[in-house]
This record gives sequence, structure tokens and C-alpha cells, in this order.
Amino acid sequence: MHLLRTALWAGFAALCFARPSLATHSVFACEPEWASLAQELGGAELTVFSATTAFQDHHRIEAKPSLIARMRNADLVVCTGAEVEIGWLPVLLTQSGNDRIQPGSPGYLEASQYVVRLEIPKVIDRALGDIHPSGNPHIHLDPRNIAKVAEVLAGRLVELDHANAELYKTRADSFAKRWQSAIEGWVTRAAALKGIPIVVYHKDMSYFINWSGMREAGALEPKPGIPPTPSHLAELVERMQRNPAKAIVYSPYNSPKAAEFLSERAKIPEVMLPYTVGGTEKAKDLFGLFDDTIDRLRATVK
Repeated sequence: MHLLRTALWAGFAALCFARPSLATHSVFACEPEWASLAQELGGAELTVFSATTAFQDHHRIEAKPSLIARMRNADLVVCTGAEVEIGWLPVLLTQSGNDRIQPGSPGYLEASQYVVRLEIPKVIDRALGDIHPSGNPHIHLDPRNIAKVAEVLAGRLVELDHANAELYKTRADSFAKRWQSAIEGWVTRAAALKGIPIVVYHKDMSYFINWSGMREAGALEPKPGIPPTPSHLAELVERMQRNPAKAIVYSPYNSPKAAEFLSERAKIPEVMLPYTVGGTEKAKDLFGLFDDTIDRLRATVK
């Protein structure tokens, strides 16, 4: 009887104190694109939370107690990196007290570390604006980068949650096939955009421009992170009269006023692009993000 009670107590203790599987916890994503990717790879086995939305400037987020609480219970943190979250992510990591998701641990993943970054500055000078020493962080708008990060993220899920390893591998294989098929379709549809000059608001479209073969003809920000000024907009109007762009694009988190100002004076159409998942009604997931971005650009520059 004593041995039976001991065995029962040991079993009860194991149930109470064993660390739950990843499926009972959350993945904390800094941005909607990584939340969407994690959900694609984990399905119902993961509870995924995005710290930001498409309508927020991800450079400037407040490290609220609610975000700290979310991170405290996370098994995996997935962020862009390349200093885009430098103003708030370190505070969340420190205040969370969660050793599982600190930099250098399996529970911490920076997506930008696994792709080739564009626009790495040769000179680091704050007088040049809000530049990123590690290069342009807006990597998700090249669909090839999504594929690379998906492979890494799937491997990390397998490492952290062995019990569901086969599920993650199966879902990763399915996503990779669907994504590659989608890329082939996007390449065909985006062919009409090749060489098309556009004016951007911020340097958040660089990866899409590079992938699609479009051309950046100017930026509404005089320097990265510096709001448009009357003098800079006047200069852009003059430039567009000499060498007009085909469209002015901006993201949901940008004020449309500068784009509307330039559009009216330079007689160039302006269009809001979703930028990330949730930015428009059609951009409900990563597939919709690229579908809608290409459709909106094609409709604007035709």
C-alpha cells in the first residue's frame, strides 16, 4: 500500500510540476507577419499573439504592462530584429523575467538574421535620420524571405516542442509548397510592375521594390524616420514635374496627408498598401498580403 501511495503521489507531482508542452502556451510575435507565419506552421497547437498591428509604427511602440505579461508566459518570441524594435523589445525582455525567451536561447528568434539585408549603411550618423546599422529591417515584403524564415521557424518549433514535431514538419512542408506556388503566380502578375517608378513614404517598401523590379523615385520623408516637411514636399513636386513617378505609396500607419498633397500637385495617383497582415481587408494572411499589394499597384499604375 505504501508503495502504491508513493507511485500515485509521484505521478500526481509529475502532472503538476512538469513543464507544459508548447501547445499550451503562446508564441509572442513582435509583428503581424510573424504571427501569421507562426499560425501557418503551428495551427491549433499554438496560441499566437502579435504585439503590434499594421496600423502602428513598429519602431515606436510603448512597452506596456500588458505586453510584458504576454511575454512572461511565452515559449517563443519571434521578432524582425535589425534594431526595428530597439525602442521597446529590450524592455519587454528584461521586465518579463522569462529566461526561456532571452536572446541566445532557443525561445528567441530574429527573422532578419536569416536573410540578406538591403541598404546596410556605410556611415552611421544620426544626422542622416533613423537609419539601421544592420540594414533595412522591413524584410517581410520579399516573399522569398518569408520562405527562408518559415524554414527556420519550423525548425525552432520542432526543437521546442518535440511532442508535436511531426505536425510542425507536415505543416511546414504544406506551407512551403503552397508558398512556392503562390510566388510563381505573383512573379507573373508583378511582371507588369517592373521598372515602374514610385514614390514611397518610408523605406518600408525596399524589399518589395527589389523583388518586383520596381524603382524608387523618391520618398516623402526627407530622411528615414523624419516626417515630411513643406520644403521637402515642394522639392518633390518640382522633381515629379521633371521626372514623374507612376504612383505614390504609403502604409496604413502613415498619415495620408503628405501623399495626398503630392498627388494633387504632381497629378500622380496615390495608394495605400497593406504593408503587413491586417493592413487591408484582403490582407488577412501572408498570401492575402502579397495578393492585395500587387493588385493595388497594378490597378494604380495601369
